[in-house]
Amino acid sequence: MSTQQTAFEWTETNREWLIENPIRIVAYVVAALIARYVLHRLIDRATRPRRRNGVGAARRAQRATTIGSVLKSTTSIVLLVWVVLSILSVLGVNLAPFIASAGIVGLAIGFGAQNLVRDFVSGVFMLLEDQYGVGDIIDVGEAVGEVESVGLRITTLRDIDGTLWYVRNGEIVRVGNMSQEYAVARIEVPVALSADVDRAQEVALEAARAAVADEAIRDDVLAEPEMLGVQDVAPDMITLRMTLKTKPNSQWSVSRRIRRDILRAYEEHGIDLPYPKGRLTALTGPHTGPS
Repeated sequence: MSTQQTAFEWTETNREWLIENPIRIVAYVVAALIARYVLHRLIDRATRPRRRNGVGAARRAQRATTIGSVLKSTTSIVLLVWVVLSILSVLGVNLAPFIASAGIVGLAIGFGAQNLVRDFVSGVFMLLEDQYGVGDIIDVGEAVGEVESVGLRITTLRDIDGTLWYVRNGEIVRVGNMSQEYAVARIEVPVALSADVDRAQEVALEAARAAVADEAIRDDVLAEPEMLGVQDVAPDMITLRMTLKTKPNSQWSVSRRIRRDILRAYEEHGIDLPYPKGRLTALTGPHTGPS
């Protein structure tokens, strides 16, 4: 028997392993790569943010990027598992024991990493529901501050003292977002028990209207100030409350400005405050009204 004939017979006998199986494996790999490319392109197109300006647009862009990253990672993992199982099937490996073992290992890992899974699932729902985003001021219980980053496992926020808090998404039971759609500035000012309450309310409302007309804060105000009246009566003072609708994250700066102008208006109009005159000057600045 010649060498050529022997090689031909050996090739014919092992044709499945030398030709058919490699071709099938390559076909599975190529199909997975093509599917991965197409699906990633579709995900990028679906989650690509539109070019808009503003904090809200930046938040939507960040949220879309995070969701796109999660979807692409999930797609890659699913395709990788499919390719591995397909190759093992081509090689004639019995997949039943392997799948059973993988299920047991996955169950054990799930019990051991249940907190990680809970953080991940909570992060996914938080992103899908748009509960908060970068730049929002939120209250998550023990920490209140501005969101600096949003991930699938951890949310970081910086409080007014500069402390950076790392909060696991799975540990957030409730969250209060102070930066969605609009905010309400709550302005409370004290007056003496001997003051004319009606006159004090009128002066405070006039001062607030003049303050919001100033171009420095005019763009942050969404509605006219509303005087609610007496909020509290204490042994040494009466507290008046006023509210004002503002843009998100602007309520605090607007409140400080209006409160300052109201205190100055009270001194100019002789509205008594429950503080010594010297302390009032320190709060409101030099007296500029009529002597």
